[in-house]
Order: sequence, then C-alpha cells, then structure tokens
Amino acid sequence: MSEDAYDYPIAADQVCHALLNDRADLGIVICGSGIGVSIRANRYRGIRCALCTSVELAHLARLHNHANVLALGQRTTEPELANQILREFLLTQPDGAERHVRRIQELDADVH
Repeated sequence: MSEDAYDYPIAADQVCHALLNDRADLGIVICGSGIGVSIRANRYRGIRCALCTSVELAHLARLHNHANVLALGQRTTEPELANQILREFLLTQPDGAERHVRRIQELDADVH
C-alpha cells in the first residue's frame, strides 16, 4: 500500500477502459465520497455507474438500470456495508423486461 496521492479520475478511466475494451464485465470505483468517480465514469458512453449507499440501491441499480460500474465512498461507507453492497451488485442480474431495456436505451442515448 502506498501513501502517494492517486487521482480518482485516472482510476475511473482505467476501470471504464477495461469494460469498454471487453477486459471486464463489471467494475468498481472508489474515492472518498464516491461522487467524483461516479461523475467521471458516467462521462463514458456505455458506462452506467451507480453510487450505492445501501444493499437495496445496489440491487436496484443492477436490476432496473443495468449498472455496470459500482461506485462507493471510502469515507462514507463502513467496510462491512461496502462488502454487502458489492456482493449484492455482483449477484444481481439485470432484468430483461421490455420497460427496463427501453429505459436503458434511453439512458445510453446521446444527449445534446
């Protein structure tokens, strides 16, 4: 472990590039609050990053929004809860119902 500073946008970029280049199916990004990494990750087309603060949000992010990146806040989420959130995120499969698929397409569409 290093005490050297590491900028969270770089970490988010690395995770997103891994997903977009088919080197991973899901990703996790962490910064102090989880906000900065989620903002950065969501700048990438095809990335649906969800900042989750509860197990229920992790479940819904995967189930309804087909989130492919989980964001967590190191300073805002206790380690035990973070592990529970991660487990739920990894175990939940996206719901393929037409309404969810349609909304995912709307989320992924370009906005001007």
